Amino acid sequence: MSSAESIHAFYGPSSPWAYMGAERLYALADRCGVPLVLRPIRVIQENGGIPLRTRPQPRQDYHAVELDRWSKHLGIKLNLVPKFYPCRTIEVAAGVVIAAQRDGLDARAFSFAMQRALWAEDRDIADLDTLRSIAAETLGTAGPDLVSEPLPPDVQEIWDGNLAEAQRIGIFGTPTYVYGGELFWGQDRLTFLERAITGAQG
Repeated sequence: MSSAESIHAFYGPSSPWAYMGAERLYALADRCGVPLVLRPIRVIQENGGIPLRTRPQPRQDYHAVELDRWSKHLGIKLNLVPKFYPCRTIEVAAGVVIAAQRDGLDARAFSFAMQRALWAEDRDIADLDTLRSIAAETLGTAGPDLVSEPLPPDVQEIWDGNLAEAQRIGIFGTPTYVYGGELFWGQDRLTFLERAITGAQG
């Protein structure tokens, strides 16, 4: 299928908003019968994205207020001050998502479990043994072998390609869902994403 017929989910592995939107995104894709491509990225500062811990304190404080509101609204457990955030690196976790998707494994299950580990279980998703454990739980016996630092060349190429494409099309924050060339920034835009899909489907 062409990219216009798929949802491309650009998201930071450590983004709490991506975590809170993940299960609803998966359900939306399944409900609409649309392929979903997970495309992990970092914050695109070149387009104006600002890492949370570098924002002015009032913005950080309000960010926490909104996280608390949304986690209660959605009934999703979330620690407002997770033990291992900001992460030492998100690239290794991203690499597992990329490799699992490449190999036809359940990248969704790994991705959500990894996000939950960071935001609800106080586990370190930059730790290789932690990632191997999550990979084994969600991907089976092939999972732990997908954890690699540095990233394998083919996985690195996809990671770099995700970043280049996100920058090219104007993404600055995550999650951003792309469908039919249209950008939907934030888990609170999933309703608009679904409207776009159903409209395209007639």
